[in-house]
Amino acid sequence: MTVSSFTAKVASRALPSKTKGERALQKGQQTKQLIVNAALGLAEQIGLEGLSIGALAEVTRMSKSGVFAHFGSREELQISVVREYYQLFSDEVFFPAMNAPRGLPRLRALFANWMKRVAVEIQSGCIFISGAVEFDDRPGPVRDALASSVQTWLNAVHRAVLQARDEGHLLPGADAYQMVFEIHGLILALHYEARFLKNPGAIERANTGFENILRCYGRPSSQPSAIGSKA
Repeated sequence: MTVSSFTAKVASRALPSKTKGERALQKGQQTKQLIVNAALGLAEQIGLEGLSIGALAEVTRMSKSGVFAHFGSREELQISVVREYYQLFSDEVFFPAMNAPRGLPRLRALFANWMKRVAVEIQSGCIFISGAVEFDDRPGPVRDALASSVQTWLNAVHRAVLQARDEGHLLPGADAYQMVFEIHGLILALHYEARFLKNPGAIERANTGFENILRCYGRPSSQPSAIGSKA
């Protein structure tokens, strides 16, 4: 037996093929993910409240019992959709911005990525916004999942503002909570103006509003015009 054949034989013993149970588990996870993806697509169009086991069974061409087996309840399905949406949001908005330097560059990257996401949601809808309308006065696990996801994101924006202040890009007395409130307000207004009222130029106005916020709270030396004048 050659060394290479012996190594291959040992490797095959060390890494046995998946058992029948493991393959079934993997298939089950893939099926559940397929259902969640379909549910997210539906929720963007008709809201979380419009989701039903029957509608998903029709979309995925599965039996109602097959869909139900993966979640157990409509509420669990809704929560899974909220978590999936938050993960996609984080992957598109938060994590790419972490490549930007701490301070104002990172805050700008977060807002720019957020705006890119909104540009898509103007057509498809936003789970966080529609969910807030549906569950704002309905205590329970779905509302908790929505509120927790939104608050986690706003906390991330708040940290970026604090870092920008610590880096000297914002005024020492800049109110971080007020800045986050105003930035979040821009996004909410943009959704209303662009998606509901269909007003043209809403994206441009939101970008202008963000620059106005930075001018209000930023140091003069951190403004693009001031930086350009020094060059």
